Amino acid sequence: MPASMKRLDKMLGWFAANLDALLLGAIVAAVLVAIMLVLRQVGRRITARDPHCTSWKSVIGRVLAKTSLGFMVVAALEIVANYAEPPAKIGRLFEIAFVVAASLQGAVWGRELVIGLISRKVAEDNGGGTIGNAMAIIRVLVSVALFAIAIILILQNLGVNVTALVAGLGIGGIAIGLAAQGIFSDLFAALAILFDKPFRRGDTIRYDNSTGTVERIGLKTTRLRALTGEQLIMANTKLLEREIHNLAQAESRRMTVLFAVAATGSDKLDTIADLASQAVRDNKDCRLVRCTLTGIGSGAFGHELVYDDRSGDNDRIARNRSDIIRSLMTRLEAAGMELQRASDIQPPLAPF
Repeated sequence: MPASMKRLDKMLGWFAANLDALLLGAIVAAVLVAIMLVLRQVGRRITARDPHCTSWKSVIGRVLAKTSLGFMVVAALEIVANYAEPPAKIGRLFEIAFVVAASLQGAVWGRELVIGLISRKVAEDNGGGTIGNAMAIIRVLVSVALFAIAIILILQNLGVNVTALVAGLGIGGIAIGLAAQGIFSDLFAALAILFDKPFRRGDTIRYDNSTGTVERIGLKTTRLRALTGEQLIMANTKLLEREIHNLAQAESRRMTVLFAVAATGSDKLDTIADLASQAVRDNKDCRLVRCTLTGIGSGAFGHELVYDDRSGDNDRIARNRSDIIRSLMTRLEAAGMELQRASDIQPPLAPF
């Protein structure tokens, strides 16, 4: 009998002996492929409705939408092979194909998950003021890292000694990192700002002697509009190294007004404090903290008036302070007393 006929008889015998296992494996594989196809279609619909990935649902949909048909086919063949127990060489071929497909598909899923998470954070900050313009570079970096890991896993499963390759990649990565450490440090600082959110676009912040409103958080720098009008540009890494005061997160501004009333007798000290307190309470944006006597001299009683202003606008804060001083002056005149001096301790500037 020719050798080809023997091989054919042997193959037919194997099919006959494993027919039930092949049918069961085919059913399981078909069900799995059908589930993955449905999940991929659901992911594509979610992504189409929310292309900017503004929710966790969209992040998961983005990952599911990138499931490849090739991976489904290879996974189905591997399932059938596991049920039917084919010859060793064929089984090994299916195993290698599955390792390659699963590694590449895992890299794609991982890339889409990372990009989706970053896109969601960018969308929360309206994109334009964050590192949305750097997404292409981030995508390349994430892709290179994940696919390098996938290739190493594939080679290792093929029996290749990857020790030298890993060492070479490590040395190359160190060299690239040292050459571009400034760029990478600013990039990771931008990601830290994006995820930790010490400030956002539109917040007014103060660092060192500079105060400004955040206009844009970029790949390397953060740009602010100073209260005096010019643009401030600060490297992300240098900015995070400083103590940052986020003025937009303050619920109120503490104001201090120092005033002096002509001495008219100690019996009117309580009256002065009461009149100053009433002047603050008449303003709905302000809450009295204290009004105390601070000193006596030059024929006048010195007082410290402290209140919290809940306004978030610089102009409104200034008008409230003016109204309080005018009201205090009017009340003192009505009580037969004279306001000799009024000054204030400047508060931190509120955001515009």
